[in-house]
Amino acid sequence: MGGTVTEYKQQSACLCLAQAKHSEGKHFSSLLNSTPLTSAGKMAKRVAVILSGCGVYDGTEVHEASAVMVHLSRAGAKVQMFAPDVEMMHVVNHCEGKPVTDKRNVLQESARIARGDVTDLAKLDVTAFDALIIPGGFGVAKNLSDWATKGKDYSIKPDVDKIIKAFHKAKKPMGMCCISPVLAAKAIPGCELTVGHDSECEKWPYAQVAKAMAELGCKHLNKNVGEVHIDSKNKLVTTSAFMCNAPIHEIFDGLGVMIKEVLKLA
Repeated sequence: MGGTVTEYKQQSACLCLAQAKHSEGKHFSSLLNSTPLTSAGKMAKRVAVILSGCGVYDGTEVHEASAVMVHLSRAGAKVQMFAPDVEMMHVVNHCEGKPVTDKRNVLQESARIARGDVTDLAKLDVTAFDALIIPGGFGVAKNLSDWATKGKDYSIKPDVDKIIKAFHKAKKPMGMCCISPVLAAKAIPGCELTVGHDSECEKWPYAQVAKAMAELGCKHLNKNVGEVHIDSKNKLVTTSAFMCNAPIHEIFDGLGVMIKEVLKLA
């Protein structure tokens, strides 16, 4: 063996350090892959959250997404956010409420909400999760479906449809709020849900959506903003959120009820 004794000792020390780091890394990896525990010592629920961009008029409703994440965090859930890697239907100037000529990507826009930690929806493995949450916002009607342009004649994007049906088949609970229950109406025919009230007024400006749900064969239940409807048969929990013209704290509380009920079913 060439080299001086000193060089040999230095090489041996480096090799030992590398082996130690490798062993340490394997241990850390196993910790990451293990199911975490809540502060109460219970197994944490694994929840997938599907986003549809960033911003109420062309993506995910930001306040709803934030509320969902706060309530899931408080419950000790392990969360992973997903979004489709596709071009947005269009981009809206949120100051004016008007479309602009920009082109943006749903996954990249969703990363703004997820603080960069968002995964391509095509990689969502239903077997790795206990529940699914889909916040609202017009991105649901524009990027996850074409409800915004076709109304009752709409269809759901194939990846989204496949995932909802897979969670349903696996009897895993789903929570949807605001406009996102329209996804369940198409993927789970005849399900029970709420998007608020079916009588239009200043407080309920989107009541026509409730009527459309009934016309599609779903059972729509009128619920106030702090309430949810639980379709026990289909393990579907829905709430109106910003379908109601209500103070943000009431929206936040209603979403907390939705998350609580979804996790009970998980």
